[in-house]
Amino acid sequence: MDLIFAIGMPGGWEWIIIGLIVVIFFGANKIPEIFRGFGKGIREFKDASKEIKKEIEKESNSDSGINACYLHYNTNNSQCKSEIVR
Repeated sequence: MDLIFAIGMPGGWEWIIIGLIVVIFFGANKIPEIFRGFGKGIREFKDASKEIKKEIEKESNSDSGINACYLHYNTNNSQCKSEIVR
């Protein structure tokens, strides 16, 4: 781990050299396809993250309604009404 900090992040010239090596190995025509694939992967990851977040929020909202109904039932010793408190 200390070796990474000793070497440091690549500077301007190092990035240019890395870019030239990538162009030599993959060719100028393949690079847009590669980055397009990266973009699609990132977009799918973000969409999946948003969907999971919505499901979690939906579950927490439905759980809070159930808990409020349960508390109402226990405190009033009557049947639980179909009220959902948020």
